[in-house]
Amino acid sequence: MEGYYSLGPVFSFIFGLLIGSFVNCLAWRLYKEETILGRSYCPKCLKKIKWYDNIPLLSFFLLKGKCRACSQKISWQYPLVELATGLLFYLAFLHFGWSLWLLFKSFVIIAILILVFIFDWRWYLIPTSSLLWGGGIIAILGAFAYPFPLTYYLFALVVIISLAIFFFGAQYLITKGRGIGEGDIWLGAFLGVVFPNIRELSVAILSAYLIGAVVGLGLMAFKHKKWSSRLPLGVFLTIGALISLFWGQQLAAWYLSLF
Repeated sequence: MEGYYSLGPVFSFIFGLLIGSFVNCLAWRLYKEETILGRSYCPKCLKKIKWYDNIPLLSFFLLKGKCRACSQKISWQYPLVELATGLLFYLAFLHFGWSLWLLFKSFVIIAILILVFIFDWRWYLIPTSSLLWGGGIIAILGAFAYPFPLTYYLFALVVIISLAIFFFGAQYLITKGRGIGEGDIWLGAFLGVVFPNIRELSVAILSAYLIGAVVGLGLMAFKHKKWSSRLPLGVFLTIGALISLFWGQQLAAWYLSLF
């Protein structure tokens, strides 16, 4: 049994590498408004990529970071996203173990958050359609994992999602869309589905704003940004959400213990 359990982290890491590769492809095709079906291709020369050149993480280094067909450089985004997803899936197994509903739910959450991170980092956009699909799947999985009756779960979802929409929607209206974008409201609603618990949602949002403030001040100190410059809030919200996913309860308890 111990040997069986020890395979879990390895499987999770490898599965994460595969999902990371898929998320990379999905992000590009959603941005280009292309179908997600069909083989991967080089975004520069448009040649189809052979299966042996599309092995997560490994192919990038075997090809020395260049496309076999056109010799153009392959973005470091691809291996970094694959590695990050693998490590986060590995961490998810260590955190949730063989609690399959919670584990699979965490995998879906991580994949969607990484997709949002890529989109907002590269294009200052939020993939709202993916949030809707992902949020629906997470809500269903959450119903199986929730420790209380279904009616409690549905009530908690409605309340938390409403609070999240109000919080981000108010900022959108107050700043007239300059502080945050409309997509951030959708992302806030998605986080309400992920965290139907006010403490964990608060940890995610507070962590995001603290990290964003530190990064923003650092960029201004080195003259890379001005006070009026816009930062991709979705990037920080995804990081805050990941922090809360793994340590939300502990951080909330620690914070409350200070008062």
